[in-house]
Amino acid sequence: MSSSQERSKEEHLIHVITSGKRPDRPSAVASTSTFVTRALLRIKRLPEQMFDVTVFPIIFLLMFTFLFGGAIAGSTSEYLQFLLPGILVMTVTQISIYTGLDLNNDIRKGIFDRFRTLPIWLPSALIGGLLVDVIRYSIASAVMILLGLLLGFRPEGGVIGVLAAVALTLIFSFSLSWIWTMLGIIMRSDKSLMMVSMMVLFPLTFVSNVFVDPSTLPSWLQGFVSINPISVLANAVRGCMHGTVTVEQVVWVFVISGLFVVIFAPLTMFLYRRKH
Repeated sequence: MSSSQERSKEEHLIHVITSGKRPDRPSAVASTSTFVTRALLRIKRLPEQMFDVTVFPIIFLLMFTFLFGGAIAGSTSEYLQFLLPGILVMTVTQISIYTGLDLNNDIRKGIFDRFRTLPIWLPSALIGGLLVDVIRYSIASAVMILLGLLLGFRPEGGVIGVLAAVALTLIFSFSLSWIWTMLGIIMRSDKSLMMVSMMVLFPLTFVSNVFVDPSTLPSWLQGFVSINPISVLANAVRGCMHGTVTVEQVVWVFVISGLFVVIFAPLTMFLYRRKH
């Protein structure tokens, strides 16, 4: 920003303060866009916080492909066709935990107490952060798919199928983020929040169809895997990428995502308003 622009903003601020007239209340869109800008500026100032959406997907994909590919599918290239959609789901859903961690840090530092005193649409502080996290999920998805294509992944569903798969993953992860946001308000430290989040997400991720075909599992475990939300999303994403998706698979992803939002979004706002 140039010095003339800074002077202009400073003069405008002084005029607003000394005029005695209260500024108009910002609209919901304006206040939400302000918090989106705040989150983007924080990424600009601390670019290392993007490691989880750039470096981690590369590590996960390389490690699981070359570590388990030969043992599970006989070759890494065949296993990659099965693994990539699943590990895309795993990576993006695990990144969603950081939504709650960022909120928990802001609350413990007292920043959100200041936000609640402002004449703004109250949910904008939460929704602004969640929208920026969708950008983070998109970056992680792009990194993983590009690396997969370089390694030999060939989606039979084409570009449309890949875009549909990413869209389903983003919708599901945005809805799932409301759970971590609620926990970010309840938990008294980021370590406690991380522990609880991992206790929930790790069993859901590893006892699913992300890494192996459920038909190879014991029968008593197949029942849990079939109703696991992570398995439902992985089925739909895998189907979109390979051109075998069904309407039922997509509908179940929307139903589960809708339930997350209907249950946890109002609960989060209730706790947010009552937080001291």
